[in-house]
Amino acid sequence: MPTNFDFLKDIDKDLFSIITDAEKLYRDEYFEQCMTQTRRFGENVCKNVLGAFRTTEETFDDMLSTLKDKSNGTVQEKEFVEDLYFLKKSGNKSVHSAAVKKDGMEALECLQRAFEVAISYCVYNRGADKRILNKHYDVELLVTGQKNKTLAERYKQAKVKLKPERVKSSPEKKSKSKNKVSAKKKKNSGPQTAGQHKISVFWVLFGISAVISVLMMLFILLVSFLAS
Repeated sequence: MPTNFDFLKDIDKDLFSIITDAEKLYRDEYFEQCMTQTRRFGENVCKNVLGAFRTTEETFDDMLSTLKDKSNGTVQEKEFVEDLYFLKKSGNKSVHSAAVKKDGMEALECLQRAFEVAISYCVYNRGADKRILNKHYDVELLVTGQKNKTLAERYKQAKVKLKPERVKSSPEKKSKSKNKVSAKKKKNSGPQTAGQHKISVFWVLFGISAVISVLMMLFILLVSFLAS
């Protein structure tokens, strides 16, 4: 299974084994143990970086103090030491905690800090390719074991999804739908025309009847007048 620390495999197998175990612990929701494992990772990195400069230092605290004293004060070195201090502090808290706290966010931050430590160690201490500096911690890879898709991969996937939609709206189907609409219009127009003719005949008959009625009334009135 791919991990966020694959770049470390060929540089230091022992460190790679320690930190990948930490990722497995996180994936299984053993957050306290994960933090303890990242502390172990940080301590071993610190030991390796000190190398020959290490004399009487036995504890992680002692090694960090010596490492801080040997630092040239660059931004990179300051961040490196700060990350190691964070791993030590979080690891100590998880070890000495009386109650088990399922703090996934802090465990995740420990893994992210360990990731930055590993990159600095590989590039500035072991002379690895500087392109490693462009790497970012992939949370999706941590949780699912699958690498996050690149922008190009997401574009291709979106393009494939669009193809069926284009087929649905093809010119042939559009012409068929137009024909259906026109046929529907013709169908609807038939009854309306018939209705219109019926209405006009009615009014013609109504008019004729009205005229006949008026004439009859006038005839009756005339006859009555002459009789009187």
